[in-house]
Amino acid sequence: MRHCSCKTWMSPMNLRALRTFVTTVEMGGLGRACARLHLSQPAASRQIHALEAELGLALFERVGRRLQLTSDGEDLLNQSRRLLDDATALLDQALSLKGGQIGTLRIGATPHVIAGVLAPFLPRYRRRYHNVEVQLLEGGATQQSTRLHRGEIHLAITPTGDERLHGRLLYPVYAFAVLRSERDSSKSRRQALEVASLASKPVLLLRREFGSREWFDAACAISHVRPQVRLESAAPQTLVELAVAGYGVAIVPSTVSVSSDKVLVLPLVQRGTPLGRWSMIAWNPQRYLPLYAQRFVDELLAYVARHAPGQKFIRHAPVMPRPVDPGA
Repeated sequence: MRHCSCKTWMSPMNLRALRTFVTTVEMGGLGRACARLHLSQPAASRQIHALEAELGLALFERVGRRLQLTSDGEDLLNQSRRLLDDATALLDQALSLKGGQIGTLRIGATPHVIAGVLAPFLPRYRRRYHNVEVQLLEGGATQQSTRLHRGEIHLAITPTGDERLHGRLLYPVYAFAVLRSERDSSKSRRQALEVASLASKPVLLLRREFGSREWFDAACAISHVRPQVRLESAAPQTLVELAVAGYGVAIVPSTVSVSSDKVLVLPLVQRGTPLGRWSMIAWNPQRYLPLYAQRFVDELLAYVARHAPGQKFIRHAPVMPRPVDPGA
C-alpha cells in the first residue's frame, strides 16, 4: 500500500476533496455524492482530479458509465475515513475548548487551602463541569507565585502582594495563635494576642514559604521579639495537635480547621493591627487563561461568598481592610 503525507492531506482544500472522494464511494456514484454534499458535479470532479494530481495516484477508473475504485483508491479509502473522523473529532474538541466545557485546569494552593476550601468546593464544581480535569499542585505561597510566572499552573490561591499577578479577592486570611486553654487564664478573655506577648515563648511555625510565617517573622522583627521555635513544619494540622498537647503556641492561618475545645484560637495583632492579608485567586496576565479557568474563578468566588474559611474565629477579629482586586 502506498502512503501519502498527512501534512499534505490535511490542508482545508484536501479535507473537502477527501470528503468528496469518500462520499462518492459510499453513495455509489458521483451524482448521489453531489446531492449529499450540495455540490455541482463539475466542482466535485475538479476536487477529485486535484486530489489525484496531488497524490500522484488514480483513485477511480471509469467502467462504462460507472466510476469504480482503483486498487490504489481501495488502499487509501480506510485511511481517508480515519483522517476525516480525526478532523471531525479535532473540530469538536476545539469547539468544546472554546465553549469552556472541556480541558485540563492546573491549580496551585497550600495544603490547608486544598483541605479547607477546594476539597468541599470541587465536587460541586465537577457536577457542572465534569469534562474539565482539575489538577492540584500543593505548595507554599512563594512556590505558587513562581509556578504562575513559569506557566506551570493556570491559577493559584495565594495571598495578595505580588504586583505582577492579577486576580480576584476571595477572603481575608489572619495569622492565628493556637494555644492550650488554661482554666481562669487571662488569655481566655482576650479577643486578640499581641505578637510582643510571645517573647521567649515556645512557638510552632509553618515553614518560611507560607504566608502566615512570613507575616509572623516580619512582625517579630519589628517588635524585637525572639520566640523559641520548637518546630517548623509544612503540615499546619500537626502544629495544631501539638498546641492541643501543650507543646507550644501554633502560629497558623485562619484557613486551618481547629475543632478542639482544649485550645484558644486568637488572631495575632501588632499594636492592635491584625497580621494577615486578603487571599486571592490569581493568574499571570502574561499567560493565556482558558475560558474554563475563567469560569472556575467565577464559581469559586460564588462559593467562598457563602463558605469562606475561618468564619468561626475571624468574626471577632479586628477588621482587615479590603483592597481592590489586583489588576482591576
